[in-house]
Amino acid sequence: MKKEKKIKIFLALTYILIISCFLWVFFNNFSISEISSYEFIKNNHNYFDEIRNKNFFLISILFFISTIIWVLLLGFGSPVLLISGFIFGKWIGSIYGVLGLTIGATLLYLTASYFFKDLVEKKFLKRFSTLSEKFKKNEFYFFLIYRFVGGIPFFISNIIPIIFNVKIKNFTFGTLFGIYPQVFVWTALGEGLNQIIEKNMEAPSVSEILFSSEIYIPIIGFIILLVIGIIIKNIFYKN
Repeated sequence: MKKEKKIKIFLALTYILIISCFLWVFFNNFSISEISSYEFIKNNHNYFDEIRNKNFFLISILFFISTIIWVLLLGFGSPVLLISGFIFGKWIGSIYGVLGLTIGATLLYLTASYFFKDLVEKKFLKRFSTLSEKFKKNEFYFFLIYRFVGGIPFFISNIIPIIFNVKIKNFTFGTLFGIYPQVFVWTALGEGLNQIIEKNMEAPSVSEILFSSEIYIPIIGFIILLVIGIIIKNIFYKN
């Protein structure tokens, strides 16, 4: 219990430190009235587009490293993917996103396996013990389904496989291929937000945003993946 509390305190302090530094730098350069203005967002969107185009390789490396660190700090996947799609578009963004999340997830899995295996087993073994036999039958195939179905916060889904002793190779490639459909949908949504800002000189209404093809198509894609995931979960997790 003491070990668990120390981990929670360490993660909480790390998050607070990172967020505090970010907010300090951000609000030292921008006021609240500025960031709530669509004109400000539009102007800085163009400015950051210019920076990205001039320093594409450097921005790519920084994003990639930041994604890995974010995953190691138990961050959620969706914010990273929205940013990736917004900056790089759905095609390049989805590749960067899936590679960054996969490497980060694999490093987190290795770290947690080495340092916190007992703690993870204590927390999750009883709850997910019914899946143990399924993993033994065909580890890669079932792990691929596990990744595709999702339904668990990303950082938790990265450490649960510890209780099944999933091989590193299966974990890495199962993650890479299993999460890609979701990655693509989220990055497409990020690209859609970017395109809306590019097209509109003035702030669009909520209905205009929701009914634009750049937004509703990724949302429909997300709903389809959700339904497929529920069907697969009912078939494979219960049988």
